[in-house]
Amino acid sequence: MIDLYYWTTPNGHKITIFLEETGLPYRIKPVNIAEGEQFEDDFLAISPNNKIPAIVDHDTVDGEPLALFESGNILEYLADKTGSYLPSAGAKRYTVLQWLFWQMAHLGPMLGQNHHFRKYAPEKLEYAIDRYQKETERLYGVLDDQLSGKAYIAGDYSIADMACYPWILPENQGIDIAEFDNVQIWKERIKGRPAVQRAYQIADNMKTNEVVTEKSRNVLFGQGRRTAHR
Repeated sequence: MIDLYYWTTPNGHKITIFLEETGLPYRIKPVNIAEGEQFEDDFLAISPNNKIPAIVDHDTVDGEPLALFESGNILEYLADKTGSYLPSAGAKRYTVLQWLFWQMAHLGPMLGQNHHFRKYAPEKLEYAIDRYQKETERLYGVLDDQLSGKAYIAGDYSIADMACYPWILPENQGIDIAEFDNVQIWKERIKGRPAVQRAYQIADNMKTNEVVTEKSRNVLFGQGRRTAHR
């Protein structure tokens, strides 16, 4: 059994998609990041960076529970554990991994900054909005080029697709998805997968409130060194 420490964010969706695709048994351990639950000592023991998702796998080869954080690391671990959605060796494996790392290093962080400055920043800073908007457009273009002639990012459906898909939110990012035909078709293809629909239903069932209060703003965006150790 896997315990999934989860909240309804793009990084959280990556793991529920994988788990629903494979049928690996798991249970959700909600971590309400707007309420500061990511700073509780029990969670920090699992995820020292105070971010979701994290897992504890109670069914390991050596019989000892294994705690892991970082969504890309979790996807790679689960793929190796199940032999699913990541080739075991060779060029195909490293092609998948390079696009997984691209998502972790570029797509997620840059689009996350886009979200912040467009939607959540208390001041509308035109320089920041423009900077991250242009980088978002560039990254959509990179992904669109990669998908040319392919159904999925690395050829076959893989953890690279699971990692990238939750971050493609053109309506929140000032993107006209019609300008990126390959991304649009790919997005609809993945959206139609039953496992993906089940994963997003989990989030819908949690019925989180997206209204950012002053308290939640301080929790989410005021994370200094001492915040995680209060």
